[in-house]
Amino acid sequence: MATLNAPETDPIDVYEHILEQEERDTQAVAVGIDTMVKGVGSVVMWANVLLIAAIVSQVTLRYLFDLNFPKLDEIQWHFYGLVTMVGISYALVTDSHVRVDLLHMQLSARARRVIEIIGILALLVPFIYLMVDQGYDYFYESWRVNERSDSPTGLPARWALKAVIPVSFALLGFAALARLIHDVHALYVNYEDEREGKGLRLILWAVIGFGLVATALTFLVETTEEKLVIAMFLTFIALLFTGFPVAWTLAGVGVAYCGIAFLFDNGMMNWTGLEETLTGLDYLTLGAVVNRVYATMSNAVLVALPMFIFMGLMLDESGVAERLMTSMQRLFGTVRGGLAITVTMIGIILAASTGIIGASVVLLGVLSLPSMMEQKYNPSLAAGVVSASGTLGILIPPSIMLVIMADQMALSVGDLFMAAVFPGIIIGGLYLTYIFIIALVKRDVAPVPEGATRPDWAAVKDVLIAVLPTLGLILAVLGSIFAGLTTPTEASGIGAFGATLLALGYRKLTLRKLVNVLKSTFNTTAYIFAIFLGATVFSYVLRELGGDELIEAMIHGTGLGPNGTVIAILFIVFLLGFVLDWIEITLIVLPLMRPIVNGLGLDIPGFDAIDEPSLVWFVILVAVTLQTSFLTPPVGFALFYLKGVCPPEIKLMDIYKGIIPFVLLQLTGLALVFLWPALATWLPSVAY
Repeated sequence: MATLNAPETDPIDVYEHILEQEERDTQAVAVGIDTMVKGVGSVVMWANVLLIAAIVSQVTLRYLFDLNFPKLDEIQWHFYGLVTMVGISYALVTDSHVRVDLLHMQLSARARRVIEIIGILALLVPFIYLMVDQGYDYFYESWRVNERSDSPTGLPARWALKAVIPVSFALLGFAALARLIHDVHALYVNYEDEREGKGLRLILWAVIGFGLVATALTFLVETTEEKLVIAMFLTFIALLFTGFPVAWTLAGVGVAYCGIAFLFDNGMMNWTGLEETLTGLDYLTLGAVVNRVYATMSNAVLVALPMFIFMGLMLDESGVAERLMTSMQRLFGTVRGGLAITVTMIGIILAASTGIIGASVVLLGVLSLPSMMEQKYNPSLAAGVVSASGTLGILIPPSIMLVIMADQMALSVGDLFMAAVFPGIIIGGLYLTYIFIIALVKRDVAPVPEGATRPDWAAVKDVLIAVLPTLGLILAVLGSIFAGLTTPTEASGIGAFGATLLALGYRKLTLRKLVNVLKSTFNTTAYIFAIFLGATVFSYVLRELGGDELIEAMIHGTGLGPNGTVIAILFIVFLLGFVLDWIEITLIVLPLMRPIVNGLGLDIPGFDAIDEPSLVWFVILVAVTLQTSFLTPPVGFALFYLKGVCPPEIKLMDIYKGIIPFVLLQLTGLALVFLWPALATWLPSVAY
């Protein structure tokens, strides 16, 4: 009887097969988590549509039927809180967070993965644990007492919104786990193409350099708390250059220095030779930031943030800019530098309808740079015009930066919007004047295109048809605020609704485009809100360490007088703009300046109508200064946006050369507002 012998199996093959199966299973887990987080986000992002509907309904009911429903107010910030808190997880899995790319972009993919793994474990995980643990206690106490709205006609079950805090951070924990699995798996497989680029030595030297600077600066102060403040701030800046997201760097550094302060408080750091501290910082006191997070996610002023972002993105999708570019180019076709003038004019119009710098710079670059190169424009001038014109949206209302500044400085959003009108127009006018003069003096930098014809009435008509709908939307938004008919939050919802109607009228709106706008709004709002969260922890610890007193004492100690002190602050902000984004400066540095400016006794004209004219004037000065941060390397975001869409003949050095005159023009506008404060304070004083 014959028998069949089975072939022998190689144990090594079996082991490799098991490893491959485990790798596939691990990757499947990561992909599953990604899909889950994205799925939740894809559902929650539609809350922005409900938010628009709630705002429009509220305004309609008030003016058409003389009805007011407080519940609609609370529903709005419930939607806002839900969108922002869930959005931070979506932004993490889609890698949409703000980071400093100066060194990060030079690293190999493998080195970036190592940085992300270390960053998640050392900076993000402790923050997530804090927020889940303390957030749950915060929610449970609200649920236990069945907390409801402060208003008798408001919404019940306030604990439901507070439950969003631990749940959303648990979701963020899953998103971080997915990133870790992807990164560890890629390091284990060791892909060949991920080795291209520089290693971690570049980052290591940068961090060591900042460490030496921090050590040297600590000798300038006496107390342990002051040394910790300086070390904390420089640690944050050093870690920024690793390329880890700004939001989680802020949060992680805040948690870490809370721990260090706790050790100093309890005599566990005596070996350093430094004195013990009395900061009172520990795990439970740091848990107080949960209440601040809740205050941020239920902030009625910040509800305007996603609405203005939606409005700007929807206008980009509506084709307004393309219509303006085509019609205005015909109007200025025979003027030397006409295309550059056209780009600047469109930049001003877009600025008054959107505060999204990235979208404006990219859109203007895509529409105009190929034509400029074809018309033999100087590459530096072309790059400078597009970069500078695209950044006007951060100053000219409705600006999302001014919304955040108003919240941080406890000022009226409407007052800041009105105060920024003249400075914005002045800077736009300086741009146009410079382009006109440079085109006349240097005829080769902005030549008249060949075959250009003089404009006729048909060209004027095309311009009016393209401009009037956009101007109508701007008037509806800003006009309703300035006339006192709506709050800035209500106006933002009307603007978002109006931009949608405009896209429908131009027959540009499709379901796909609406989804794209919602995703972009979701992501953009989320990464800004994530920086809010990180800055909340960072600034809380910084204040408990005495950072605000140290900064106030240092500035007052200069003995420069009121005007000299303001100039010194603006100079510091200008320098910080080279390495920090406007969001971090607005959330961390600006609030520290409020008591300092209030104590200067500045004689700023308020025309007996503005409560705090010196603060309004100061904030506008800071806003103009921060506009330069978009153009100054190494962290000039407008430069990175532009480089991504530049034709190949425009080099990075052309961009750097091109922005120099526009930075000088911005500083000229800053000087004018500084010398004549009424340029900022007069319009708010007469608006109401």
